[in-house]
Formats: sequence, C-alpha cells, structure tokens
Amino acid sequence: MLIDWNSVFLPSLGIAEIVVRGTLMYLGLFVILRFMARRQAGHFGPADLLVIVLIADAAQNGLGKEYQSVTEGLVLVMTIVAWEYIIDWLTYRFPGLRRLLIPSSLTLVKDGRVIEKAMRKEMLSMDELASQLRQQQVEDIAEIKLAKLEGDGRLSVIRSEARAGR
Repeated sequence: MLIDWNSVFLPSLGIAEIVVRGTLMYLGLFVILRFMARRQAGHFGPADLLVIVLIADAAQNGLGKEYQSVTEGLVLVMTIVAWEYIIDWLTYRFPGLRRLLIPSSLTLVKDGRVIEKAMRKEMLSMDELASQLRQQQVEDIAEIKLAKLEGDGRLSVIRSEARAGR
C-alpha cells in the first residue's frame, strides 16, 4: 500500500482559513463556557461529560471544515493552544480583564449559614454542597467561617477558628 504524502502534508484548505475558523470557534466556545455555571468546570458527572463530547463533536466541522492533512490538524491545534495562552497572558498582564475573562468567586456559606441566593444562582442543591463539604472533611455547616465556589469550579473552605482546633 502506497502512502499519498501530498494528502498527508499539503493542506486542502488555506492555512489562514484554518486559523480564522479555529479562532472563531475557540472564542465562541470560550464565551459560551465562561458563562455556564462554574460548578460544571470543577466537577464532571456523566451528564457534564456528555455535554463536553457533544460540544466537541458539534464544533468539529466548524473548526476545520473537512480538512484532510496532518498540517491542517496541527495548525488548528496550535491556533487553539495559542488562544488559551493569549487569554492566560492577558489575564495575568491586565488585571482589569480578569473580571471579564475569569469568573469571580461566589460565597456559598458565611459564618455557618448557607447563602441561598448564591446556591440558586449556581443551581447547587444542599446535597451537592454537603457532598463537596464532605470532600473537604467538613461534617457540619456550622463549622464553616467561609466557603466559596471559585471561578474554576472548586470549593474552598475556611473553618471557624473555634472549631478548627478540634
């Protein structure tokens, strides 16, 4: 069996078109995912994984049309990685952009009391919160001085000093 080296390395689409498609799809998906509930990022259940797979499949055609060559695939991957780097660099270099590009933390528990408005905003049930707290070795919400849902979906917990020594 002979290998058609031209089809392996020579792009069937213009490199500029691949970069533009990769840029538009990356930025479009970034905006969509940026405004999803944060808990989706830090904790993946079966439904979350299904959504990710479906998003990837739906975005695939928009990313590269029907590209054939390795070169086109590499250019597309490099474009996506470049945008990830650029966004990280921008949020580091320009702190004012952080609010726009990175979700701020959200207080879920303060001084042993659950903030219902924040729980509704993130569509977190008490069972889900309790599960996350158990993973932090917290048995009782009264033990918590502050619990925040961070921008990346992780839960950070600070125990009350009176209970922390136990």
